[in-house]
Formats: sequence, structure tokens, C-alpha cells
Amino acid sequence: MNKCKHFAGLEKVEPMDKGCVGCLKTGDEWLHLRLCLSCGYVGCCDNSKNKHATKHFKKTEHPLIKSFEPGEVWIWCYEDEKIFD
Repeated sequence: MNKCKHFAGLEKVEPMDKGCVGCLKTGDEWLHLRLCLSCGYVGCCDNSKNKHATKHFKKTEHPLIKSFEPGEVWIWCYEDEKIFD
């Protein structure tokens, strides 16, 4: 996997929850989950009503997320708008 500069210095993170942190607080539902590789925030995808993963990036500027779905192994870089699989 070719990596962007945002992979430098990443360490393993523990997920904050088993579901979307934002949706769990409001009682909403999500479609797919994404894990922030900087802090472990679990957010819902852009096909979900609340788009918490993208909102988390815009708030924190943490650039890398990975799918938190079973069997999916890709990583997305918001800053470079590139997927790594």
C-alpha cells in the first residue's frame, strides 16, 4: 500500500465505542462506521444522516479514517482525498 504523509507517526488507537459516538448520544441510526486513526473516534459515514465521521474531521483536522465495518480494510485520507486499500 502506498501511503501519504499523514501515516507518519500513527500509533494504534482504541475505538471510543462500538457504534457511532454522535448517533449514540442523539439516539439516531447510522449506515456504516468509520474509525479515526488519530484518536479512535467512531463516526458514521457520509451516506448516514448525520455524517459524524466527516464532521469530526472538519472539527479536529484528523486526516485518516478507516472502515470500521467487518471485512473492509481500506483507509481514507480526507486531506489528500485518496483511498488506500
